[in-house]
Amino acid sequence: MTKRIIGLTGNIATGKTTVTNYLANAYNLPILDADIYARDAVSLGSPILGAIAQRYGEQILLPDGSLNRQKLGEIIFNCQDERNWIENLIHPYVRDRFLKEIAQSSSQILVLVVPLLFEAGMTDLVTEIWVVSCSQEQQLQRLIQRNHLNREQAQVRINSQLSIEEKVAHANVVLNNFSTPEILLKQVDVALTTRSSD
Repeated sequence: MTKRIIGLTGNIATGKTTVTNYLANAYNLPILDADIYARDAVSLGSPILGAIAQRYGEQILLPDGSLNRQKLGEIIFNCQDERNWIENLIHPYVRDRFLKEIAQSSSQILVLVVPLLFEAGMTDLVTEIWVVSCSQEQQLQRLIQRNHLNREQAQVRINSQLSIEEKVAHANVVLNNFSTPEILLKQVDVALTTRSSD
């Protein structure tokens, strides 16, 4: 039997973490998280962190030598070319980690959480695509609250991703996070059980 590999995506602050935690806790599914691999890619002493420090100077590092994420965020969310440069370093590393983990896993169902599934060209790694969606106003409010950003900063981060409409158009499953977490998670139950019996 071939593995069922769910690519869970959506835009920033749409509710991916809620869905991820539920799949892990309620269904005990292995979660492979692109954000964790991306953090590993720039860990202290890594070649990628070295390349970043060489490009932006010591100011991009914290006193302990680790990456100053806030400073990097200011650079890449305000300049498309710099964001592309960083992503070209990190995405291949993340893809390799995914391939290794998929090959080593004995589980029949895996969940790959990839916020930039489309942007990073990783759709070929999964057998189905789930997109968590909400209105842009809900997204803005959640992001402002969660990341302590002003409206303009939050909008810049939202604009840096492919629009949610484009992602929804390519989804096998759309999870609408417009109302309560309970309603969202019921959709997850349905998607998991109906698609596994396809």
